[in-house]
Amino acid sequence: MYIKCWGSRGSIPVSGKEFLKYGGDTTCIEIRARSGDIIIIDAGTGIRRLGNKLSEEKRDKFNFILTHAHWDHLMGFPFFKPLYNSLSEIHMHQCPFPAKFMENMITEVMKPPNFPVRYSELKAKIIYEKGHPDKFDIGSITVIPIPLSHPNMGRGYKFIENGKSFVFITDNEIGYIHQGGVEYEKYLQFSSGATFLIHDAEYTPEEYEMQALWGHSSYMDALNLALEAEVKMLGLFHINPERTDHDMDKIVGICRKHISEKGKSMKCFAVERDMTFIL
Repeated sequence: MYIKCWGSRGSIPVSGKEFLKYGGDTTCIEIRARSGDIIIIDAGTGIRRLGNKLSEEKRDKFNFILTHAHWDHLMGFPFFKPLYNSLSEIHMHQCPFPAKFMENMITEVMKPPNFPVRYSELKAKIIYEKGHPDKFDIGSITVIPIPLSHPNMGRGYKFIENGKSFVFITDNEIGYIHQGGVEYEKYLQFSSGATFLIHDAEYTPEEYEMQALWGHSSYMDALNLALEAEVKMLGLFHINPERTDHDMDKIVGICRKHISEKGKSMKCFAVERDMTFIL
């Protein structure tokens, strides 16, 4: 399983010399299966660069999975170059969402006056797959959803291939159960023993005290979940738009010190722009 991060920033894209290491694009993750299938998670602004790369490679078949409908996870969709290629075939996996929910999310982004090109004018063939409440397969990868604890709800996912597991849980508040979310123990069980966990870590513990119930976790909550779940690697994600590279490096240092003090060997880092992983 090949994984690449095209955007790890939360809430809104940012730019500037202080954001070069971790990048300014919002959520977009690419997964390539051994079967050759390409899975794209979320359509934040990072999807623009991904679309350019896929067009250069002349790839024309893709699988889309969305975590939820908030703007920072959808705003890049109209700039995904393969949408304007008649050879493209895009499978939208509705997962556990209700019928038409995913299609409505996408069409809303391109509805006037939001965008000058209408959804109906796209050239790509877009296929909406039936929802799967428990698990489903995309090529050689098995996908398992879990409800997010986040305003307006959503889903996190586990991707399993050849005994390796990648758990992606962004926009998730560990310290509070929003409508549709689940208790901490469910996230612990879901992440248990994962090869790689990416989890929302937008706030510092001090910030979380002021912004509880906003639908995001502190980095210490994400770290403690990963340690208790005994995952091999933890990637801190949904990086706060105000968080500079220097600030983020300090947080990673705090996390690594905490891991060492616990006598653990888990790898921990903040997910950078263009980071790649092979599981």
